[in-house]
Amino acid sequence: MTLAGTLEAAEAAAPVESLDVVASMLVDHLGAASVSFLITDFTGSSVVRLGAAGSVDTGEPARRIMLRGTLYDDVIRTQRPSVEDKGEGALVRIVAPVTNRGDAVGLLELFLPETPDAEAMREIGETAHALAYIVIANRSFTDVYQWGRRTKPLSLAAEIQHRLLPASLACEAAQFAVAGALEPADHVGGDTFDYVIDRDTVQLSVTDAMGHDVEAALLATLAVGALRRARRAGGDLAEQARQADQAMREHGHQGYVTGQLLRISLIDGKTEFINAGHPWPLRMRDGQVREITPKIDMPFGFSAPHTYRVQSLDLRPGDRLVMLTDGMLEGNANSVDLSDLIVRTRDLHPREAARTLIAAIVDANDGHLQDDATVMCLDWHGTNHSQRDAATGADLTDASHAVGDAGLMHGGAQRPAR
Repeated sequence: MTLAGTLEAAEAAAPVESLDVVASMLVDHLGAASVSFLITDFTGSSVVRLGAAGSVDTGEPARRIMLRGTLYDDVIRTQRPSVEDKGEGALVRIVAPVTNRGDAVGLLELFLPETPDAEAMREIGETAHALAYIVIANRSFTDVYQWGRRTKPLSLAAEIQHRLLPASLACEAAQFAVAGALEPADHVGGDTFDYVIDRDTVQLSVTDAMGHDVEAALLATLAVGALRRARRAGGDLAEQARQADQAMREHGHQGYVTGQLLRISLIDGKTEFINAGHPWPLRMRDGQVREITPKIDMPFGFSAPHTYRVQSLDLRPGDRLVMLTDGMLEGNANSVDLSDLIVRTRDLHPREAARTLIAAIVDANDGHLQDDATVMCLDWHGTNHSQRDAATGADLTDASHAVGDAGLMHGGAQRPAR
């Protein structure tokens, strides 16, 4: 059960059968009574068990297991495996996180005849880590993993919207951790978020297209496509904004998109920021949340003459930056004190903090949003942080990230910054 052997065996199998191969290896090597992989759904609020390839019925909605208050929730949040031993005669249950660079892909669950020793737990952890790479590598070849993430049928607009999001909704590097979460409205509102890490920079964007349903999804497609095209051609923030604006004016049929673009140097921490008619971001520093109020320019697509000003944001090591859309502020969302909730979740990983913020808005609206709700949460560690532990995700220069009193939402266990 070496890491190289696991990856080789999975690659030799058909994409849809790669998880089955790994499960069979664990059964043979550890004598497991059963092995299964649970994939997280689009919202991050539930998991879906993927059985053997032949038993996955993609003609029916995936069977959803809600995470809140479960052992699965604890393992995803803490990024620590759990061993549940109910005594003599009972199978021992092990649940391990399947995570890559902060993106919680899912969980590996095994039932063993006896409590595993340290060596067996090491192998289980390595296999779970390998599974993240296996899923990421194979999900472009089959729809099975996409099916597993869909706990309810998607509308055409929602399908388009999901395809505009980054393949991984969270990412960690030595200098930062970032995660996004999006909850579509009953009639999709055209929200998107994106990020990319280059050699010397990390770039983030949040956009919100006018309208609803397919019309909004098509406008969002224009905006995201133009931003990515300019970015991948080496364009700076001003050029990215100019091309998004031009695309909307030429092809958007008088529609418009609001947005925020952020670029941070991984060399010196210098920030560049453009606000195109979008709600201001929130910054938490030393336990205090403040609204950042840069100058606001026109949304992308307005016909009136305008330009986009590249501004600077004051971002220091230890800061948490929250970028959001107006769906986080409208309707019954005003009953949620976002600033207070950001403070109370300050010790959670950005992945969990973003999901908690979204869940609060959904609950305030009784599960029915009038507009999409989107959050991007960025923890800036600073440019002095230069290494991470690839096995655990922990920052080697500061491995002290632990969950404190944020157990108000999910319990109080501790986690490495995976």
